[in-house]
Amino acid sequence: MGHHEHGAAVRDDVRELGRQLRRAIPAVYRGYAGLHEAALAEGALDRRTKELVALAIAVTRECDGCIAAHAQGAAAHGASEAQVAEALGVAILMNGGPATVYAPRAFDAFREFAAASTSTDRQDGPDSGLAARGSTQP
Repeated sequence: MGHHEHGAAVRDDVRELGRQLRRAIPAVYRGYAGLHEAALAEGALDRRTKELVALAIAVTRECDGCIAAHAQGAAAHGASEAQVAEALGVAILMNGGPATVYAPRAFDAFREFAAASTSTDRQDGPDSGLAARGSTQP
């Protein structure tokens, strides 16, 4: 895979596999979807901040699928490269060496999704594509 392709490739692979499992255990996935929406809902923290927290945790958990989902979420909710970089710095602090492998993946995935979001915004307006992309859940 070349530069700026890893995030979408991981997301797409996990999404299809998740759809297959979701058909077998729909109640579990409905429960998880409810938890996902509740945890990321606007509250004392805005959605962008919550996506940054989730992205940093994804790095510490060394989960490429989670990284792809929350890099896309951070991009979709207006996180800047500087904000993502600082959140990833905290992940490196908390996870050490392994995070120095996964944090660059997360940064690249964010930049990939941010670039795609920016090009979509330029073509169709500020909210285009967000509803069509739907949930990052498989």
